Amino acid sequence: MSPLVSVVIPVFNGEKYLREAIDSVLCQDNARLDVVVVDDGSTDGTSEIIRGFGPAVRYLHQKNAGTGAARNRGVEAARGDFLSFLDADDLWLKNKLTVQMKTFIENPGLEAVFGHVKQFVSPDVDGEPQTRLFCPSEPIPGRLPTTMLIKRESFFRVGLFETNWRVGQDVSWILRVREGGISTIMLPDLVYMRRLHKANKGITHRQFINDRVKIIKAHLDRKREKSCEM
Repeated sequence: MSPLVSVVIPVFNGEKYLREAIDSVLCQDNARLDVVVVDDGSTDGTSEIIRGFGPAVRYLHQKNAGTGAARNRGVEAARGDFLSFLDADDLWLKNKLTVQMKTFIENPGLEAVFGHVKQFVSPDVDGEPQTRLFCPSEPIPGRLPTTMLIKRESFFRVGLFETNWRVGQDVSWILRVREGGISTIMLPDLVYMRRLHKANKGITHRQFINDRVKIIKAHLDRKREKSCEM
């Protein structure tokens, strides 16, 4: 029997794209799934969409606390031997878990497997707003929680997501993966499709964009302190 994979999907007012996102998980080839969707205080029709999937999806609700807190809530409820993440407006390719699990079987010492990501402009965006969205035409390596499949025990070696950043939780967590010496690999396979639209956090949270600079500085400070201790 294949290992159980817990997929954590945080969502806040995501009724527009959430159904497609969940479908892309449930359509995975030959996977045993534990799908956990954490509603981070939505005020739209998000809860109805989640409940519409019935027992295939577990629904958790919390007061609005941000993506990091919602992911952490999902992780704490997860039952799987492996963990993976999906944003509520993005999509997995149907063979994502197949190629990543195959890599684990072939390389038992690995702790986390990443893949490539391709961006696309959402079909509902047209006209002038579309021209302002930068969309590379080729897939790129996606060293992100959302392209990753990770062993449960390895995730907890890194720790939960930080909740004090409005933008950049992903950057912070991946830097901690490097600091923790987690054994990883980047596959050449395309596994993830990132949707570009007018409500992306990079657009709606521009006032917090300096969070990424602060996160990288904190990472460099920790590296410097560690080298001084050696």
